[in-house]
Amino acid sequence: MRFPEFVNEGEWEEKILGIICDVRDGTHDSPKYVSDGYPLITSKNLLENGEMDFDNVSYITKKDYEKINQRSKVDINDILFGMIGTIGNPVLVKRDGFAIKNVALIKGKGELNHEFLLFLMKSDYITKQFQKANAGGILKFVALGLIRKLTIPTPSPNEQQKIASCLSSLDELIVAHNDKLVALKDHKKGLMQNLFPTNSITNYESSITSEDEQFVIRNSQTRNLPKYRFKEFENDGEWEVKSIGSIAKVSAGGTPTSTEPKYWGGNIPWMNSGELNLKKVNSVANYITQLGLKESSTKKIPPLCVLIGLAGQGKTRGTAAINYIELCTNQSIAAIHPNKANFESEFLYHKIDSMYKTLRRLSTGQGGRGGLNLSIIREIEITFPSVKEQQKIASCLSALDELITAQAEKIEQLQLHKKGLMQGLFPKSITN
Repeated sequence: MRFPEFVNEGEWEEKILGIICDVRDGTHDSPKYVSDGYPLITSKNLLENGEMDFDNVSYITKKDYEKINQRSKVDINDILFGMIGTIGNPVLVKRDGFAIKNVALIKGKGELNHEFLLFLMKSDYITKQFQKANAGGILKFVALGLIRKLTIPTPSPNEQQKIASCLSSLDELIVAHNDKLVALKDHKKGLMQNLFPTNSITNYESSITSEDEQFVIRNSQTRNLPKYRFKEFENDGEWEVKSIGSIAKVSAGGTPTSTEPKYWGGNIPWMNSGELNLKKVNSVANYITQLGLKESSTKKIPPLCVLIGLAGQGKTRGTAAINYIELCTNQSIAAIHPNKANFESEFLYHKIDSMYKTLRRLSTGQGGRGGLNLSIIREIEITFPSVKEQQKIASCLSALDELITAQAEKIEQLQLHKKGLMQGLFPKSITN
């Protein structure tokens, strides 16, 4: 891919990075850290999104800062490149006043547009050179000499600027859409904190105001009344406290023996606890046979069960989801079966989803791993309004979920578009 005005300009010239740029690195020493001083940026502080993490840095004295900067002073528009541990993640410097360690410092000499070089350093063209030098192994360290020897395809300054402007504008668009996604998630968080009763008034700042005609906003709330309430339910009284076990069947699944091929590859959907992060489950990765269903403890559960992770490492334990298809689950998932007479499944899903930290605290077990069980799930008390009010709240929050999902998909499409542009706007590989 090439912009029309540059089609007839011929091939790009291959140059060596260490010749057209000043390439050096930060300190190799281990300076003494202090509680208040100058930030010391290492490879771990270079983020994939092109930013530097100043929230998790160590600090050094003014003496060490000045000593390091005698050989590797960082200036605005320099490029940093991780050399140890975190390899790559090139960053264009937008502020100074820090020192570097285990990081390559690339200073331009006027032949390369710094933004063009930044995008090139992120491209497959550069990645393939590292892979070739490392014979395809996993990189844990990049020598400064290898960075200096990188082959840099160099078009005219005008073409460099055009490519840099194109990719930079796309980055700005992605950032704007990411900001919108964060705003939507914050808005949902605010609604959930105020649409469900809590023990005290929330301090969360939400975008809902007293002028919003959808809600009646109270100056205070009791345990059984939310702060925000849809107007048509204003006079419905307090919500009712019910334990999950008193209004719904709660069950757990099971796993057919994994070494028996006759149990797997059938037409019955089966999900493991790792798939709870799908949140709203319409499809699964695995299927079992009728024999696998018959000869294991797993059971079919109907659509609209609220699913809760009972055990597992990471964030699985306490994670909530809801299924829209009939399926089976493994033993690490509890299923709260639907009961339209008592609750709206999507309302209960949103409520359980908002209780993630509480569910983690309720976990039992040793060694920090912990686990939930069916007895704990059955004993959890939830405040419920009428089913109609539940449906209204669920519709509101589900509509927000759809906006959040659409926004996340839009960001993913933009990122794929950028990846395609990067592959098309830079050469595929070096010529020798």
